Amino acid sequence: MPTLLDRYLLRQLLPAFTLCLGTVLIALLLERLLRLFDLLAENNHALPAVFRLIANLVPYYLGLALPAAFFVALFVVVSKLGDENELDAYLAGGQSIARLTQPFLAVSVVLSLFSAWVFGWLQPYSRYDYRAVMYSALNAGWDARLQPGTFASAGSGYTLTADEVDKTGRQLRRVFIRREVDGREELTVGASGELTPSDDGHRLKLTLHDGQHLRDKPDSGLLDVHFAQMDSNTAFTPDAPPFRARGGNERELTAPELLAGGLPGQDTPISHAKLTGEFNGRLARTLSLPLLQLLAIPLGMSAKRGKRTASLIVAAVLMLLFHNSLQLGESLAESGKVNAYLGVWLPWLAFALLSGWIYSQSLARPGDNPVTRAVSALEDLVAAFVARLKPAAKPK
Repeated sequence: MPTLLDRYLLRQLLPAFTLCLGTVLIALLLERLLRLFDLLAENNHALPAVFRLIANLVPYYLGLALPAAFFVALFVVVSKLGDENELDAYLAGGQSIARLTQPFLAVSVVLSLFSAWVFGWLQPYSRYDYRAVMYSALNAGWDARLQPGTFASAGSGYTLTADEVDKTGRQLRRVFIRREVDGREELTVGASGELTPSDDGHRLKLTLHDGQHLRDKPDSGLLDVHFAQMDSNTAFTPDAPPFRARGGNERELTAPELLAGGLPGQDTPISHAKLTGEFNGRLARTLSLPLLQLLAIPLGMSAKRGKRTASLIVAAVLMLLFHNSLQLGESLAESGKVNAYLGVWLPWLAFALLSGWIYSQSLARPGDNPVTRAVSALEDLVAAFVARLKPAAKPK
């Protein structure tokens, strides 16, 4: 059972972790939200899909935000304990740094299990849903209703507009239509017209009254036809063709499906190298969460010695190198250039050994670790270099 001290540490950690997670997640989503608005701004009917796209992006960014938020929260909590001398009192009471780590270790295990669910099940489905919604948004084009004075792309090369439109968007007056066929241009105007939906509601027919049709014919010049009524020979389809089935990419497969070799009945089976690389990459990211406390706790304890900013910078660089190394190893494994276990687990092992070494060095002397010593040595070198650059003071 958790002791009073464990509950106190958890009460310090959970609010900081929630705040960090929310901040990082919102920052990442806002950046993508602006890009989506730019992408879909030209299609007014696709804008409602932006919020569905953002909802499907949450699992992806959650996988990125979880380790960052957990590390920053740990660093902040341990730094706060040092600033208020609670850490000194804790150590003076006979407790050890290893004992201090236990409640944080329990949290990291819970987060690892949650991360396994996110990487293994939630992300594949949300990634496929994101692509399906994006496909529908970009191919929706026209909702089969017109707004007066606006141009609508109706598919099959048609662009049409009307000066007056009734409330249903189907009864039109003073209609103009432009169509490109094999590099040639066709123009059609009509005094009035209507869009008639089919019985199933998926197709529409455009009928024009009292109009003129102009077509450029290479052999006989310009074709000019006046008509009392004309029905379009192309039905306008407001719905895009259906999106492909899930499983066309290894990132759309759940963890059991990766182990099983993909979805049954796939037209284009995914290579074994891609399946193995993707599975090991997800597993390595899941198991990296318990390693973060081995790095965050020593660096947080060193913040009391005035190395807070330097420690955060070093930690950010190490985590960025670890993340990029995992991505590189996973890509090499998926391409078949290296074995998946070598490409993915070698960076993980290097990060684990480095974090464990920094943590072990701080057990005997809390607040002192290889990072702080390296930063101090670098500061001494910079100070000596600056001192040599300054001109010597002239005697009076």
